[in-house]
Amino acid sequence: MTERRTRTRRALFEREAELLAVDEALDRLTGAGPDTGGGLLALSGPAGLGKTTLLAEVRRRALARSCTLLAARGGEQEQTQPFHVARQLIQPQLAGRPEAELRAALGSWYAIVGPALGLCAPAQGAPPDPQGLRDGLDWVLTHLTVRRPPVVLVLDDAHWADPESLGWLAGFAPRAEHLPLLLVTAYRPDELPADAEAFRTLPGRAGQRPLVLNPLSADAVSTLVRETVGAHAEDAFCREAWAVTTGNPFEAVELTAKVRAEGLAPVEASAPLLADLVAAQRGSGLVARLHSLGPSTVRFAWACAVLGTAIPRRIAARVAVLGAEEAADATVRLRDARILSAPPAEAAAGEEDDTGLEFVHPLIATAIYRAIPDALRVALHGKAAAAVVDAGLGSSAAARHLLETQPENDPWVVRTLREAAAENLRAGAPEAARRQLARALEEPPDFDERAAVLYELGCASLLTEPANTVNHLRAALSEPFDDPALRQGIVIRLAQVLAHSDHLAAASELLGREIPRTHDARARLRLQSEQFMWDAFNAAEPDSPARSRRLARLADRLPGRDLTERYVIGLRAWDACLRGEPLEVVLHHADRVLAEPFSWAHEDRGFEVPVLAAMVHMYADRPGRAEELFEEGTAEFERQGWHGAHLSFAYSLRAYIRYRRGRLVEAEELARAGLRLAERVGRRTPVHWYAIAILLTTLVARGRVDEAWGLAREHEYGEPFPAAVVFPDSQTVYAELEAVGRRLTPRGIQNPAWCPWRLLLARAVAPEDPARARALTAEAVRRARAFGAPSAIGQALRVAAEVAAPQDRADLLREAVALLEDSPAAYELARALAALGTELQDPGLLARAHLTSRECGAGALEASTAQALASFAQRAS
Repeated sequence: MTERRTRTRRALFEREAELLAVDEALDRLTGAGPDTGGGLLALSGPAGLGKTTLLAEVRRRALARSCTLLAARGGEQEQTQPFHVARQLIQPQLAGRPEAELRAALGSWYAIVGPALGLCAPAQGAPPDPQGLRDGLDWVLTHLTVRRPPVVLVLDDAHWADPESLGWLAGFAPRAEHLPLLLVTAYRPDELPADAEAFRTLPGRAGQRPLVLNPLSADAVSTLVRETVGAHAEDAFCREAWAVTTGNPFEAVELTAKVRAEGLAPVEASAPLLADLVAAQRGSGLVARLHSLGPSTVRFAWACAVLGTAIPRRIAARVAVLGAEEAADATVRLRDARILSAPPAEAAAGEEDDTGLEFVHPLIATAIYRAIPDALRVALHGKAAAAVVDAGLGSSAAARHLLETQPENDPWVVRTLREAAAENLRAGAPEAARRQLARALEEPPDFDERAAVLYELGCASLLTEPANTVNHLRAALSEPFDDPALRQGIVIRLAQVLAHSDHLAAASELLGREIPRTHDARARLRLQSEQFMWDAFNAAEPDSPARSRRLARLADRLPGRDLTERYVIGLRAWDACLRGEPLEVVLHHADRVLAEPFSWAHEDRGFEVPVLAAMVHMYADRPGRAEELFEEGTAEFERQGWHGAHLSFAYSLRAYIRYRRGRLVEAEELARAGLRLAERVGRRTPVHWYAIAILLTTLVARGRVDEAWGLAREHEYGEPFPAAVVFPDSQTVYAELEAVGRRLTPRGIQNPAWCPWRLLLARAVAPEDPARARALTAEAVRRARAFGAPSAIGQALRVAAEVAAPQDRADLLREAVALLEDSPAAYELARALAALGTELQDPGLLARAHLTSRECGAGALEASTAQALASFAQRAS
């Protein structure tokens, strides 16, 4: 035990400042200092400066303070294996539990994070999106921290962590200060990926970050030499040891061990020999030293270098084509040569096979790996892939090796890569799946399999490379194959990608070309439903009235027997709503859609039609039913792990429902939540348009116009507007009202409940052209009455009164108030009450307007009615 403590002390020369920072952070974490809480410590330095040794001391001190320890290490060979680091951190805390206990521990996150952490197999169905998976991992780590505080999480070689784990931890790092969690990471600064900048720049209470490790001084190396080889070591010998190692702690420790092993006298005369000893630890010198150990040992070392970290000896032996005894002998020789590390002294016999072999230092592993002849390295990766599959480690473990092999037209390789890609896609790692399928395509697959691989590649690239997704799916369609179901899947997915990339016309044209060549009636109906949907969302659809007539003829004769028929009926309900058909017609079709449960997260369907079915109820003055449907959909998104665009749409549109109900404070909160989620997806995407438009509308209603303008400028809200239909209409929010009329009128979209552009335009032109303003409002009132929703009629009458002749205003406003009192539109009611109270000079009506506007959160209207009431009071006194 004394020897081990001595080794630790030797390896930590001149690390007092770093250890002081560690102790201060641990004091805060455990409540031993004046302040309490977690944080982040980042250790930065080139290879060999002692980061791993320092982290080992962090682990020792954390355990000495009874902290829960989570530890992981990035691996140069494991970077392409998704969630490799996340599994090291969390799997030991949960693995081995019965399924029921595991489900209880993970709760609703079981099916989302379980596959990523290797705790359960991925379920069939739509996978979680990457953001939803990161949120789930956040929950698991937070839950572990709260249940087992204090927690110290140690990540070594973060620069080699897989992108999925590294992106998650970098995003989680700012939370550490608010939890009983100390996150300690070490990395090489020149190799840290850009998406891990949080480790490099995050400020916090533990001081300057990162803690940059420096080489050892000449005095420190001299002390190290004398402690290792004897106090009689001469100054010249020690100075040369420092010079040839440049103060690199790893090289200095290895050099002193070599000096002692070879019995070299530590005198000035021996100093010139030190350079050769150091060279033997690097590059070609290390390789030459390895070759001196014999061919079987070399093959075993190569196999270990290919396999990476935590190397099972039995798998390394198979890759090296060695028997068990030969592998054991090679292990001993490599340990004696300080190439592989010795097992812990307390490890039981045979335990090393379970814990895995490790190289003494990553520098050694890298040097040996790079020294393997190219062709042989490729062959070893191929052997490793077969070995890990035969060992029961699965296709994903094999895939990282197959990525390093050369194409050989091997069906097993294609099959294994496709299996791994499917597993990773369902586990929430689409980028890993994309890499594996791209490699499968190079193999290449068999002639009749190529279209399927291209389709799978397109599905895997959907979130990360939409442009390439289009290319992959178009290439799949050009392949000769005879599977109608596969062809339909490719066409539908390609149309979906085009539509979500704001190319709705192209999506419709693609489906239109495919429909005539589809002979199966049900398959043809499915394609028709997809075309109707993207046409409905295309703001520049060339022949909307004709499409509406075709849709009405088709939907009116469908009984709603399956999901496809109900989608068509749902689109019919929405189209009827946009065109302002009578309310009873709109709700009749909406009720047909919702007669049975209607999933928002169906595996191979979009969520657009369920959203439209819910929105119909909002425009029909049934916001309670709309909110009920949205709550069900939001819960389904969350259960599915869809925390990106889907959840943003749900929050934003729920905000719009609250806005329409006059619950403006709640609307703003939901809209901001939707915008935060939309920012994750990206600006000027459809989800971003929805979020910002609804938030701007709400802010204006609350009287914060300047804030709305500032937000619009910040988010570049303006031309060019999206090709997709947005609620509320983007140009209407932006006040391009003449353009809105030119765009919507030829399409037959005339319902002012959906887009009150005529009313807004009437207010704008009234000062200069009152006759036109009155004509616009008269048409809006007529269309609102035809639709039949009281809120729409009341709003139209209020604006009509605003531009009407003085003698007509009171009657219009009285009717508006009466209708709005029977509607859920509280904000519109407040505006109508204020207008009527002002018109009649009635303080009672103004008082009602004031109270209603305050309940709505409409600050400007509340202030103006308060001022009007104060004026009445002054006059009365």
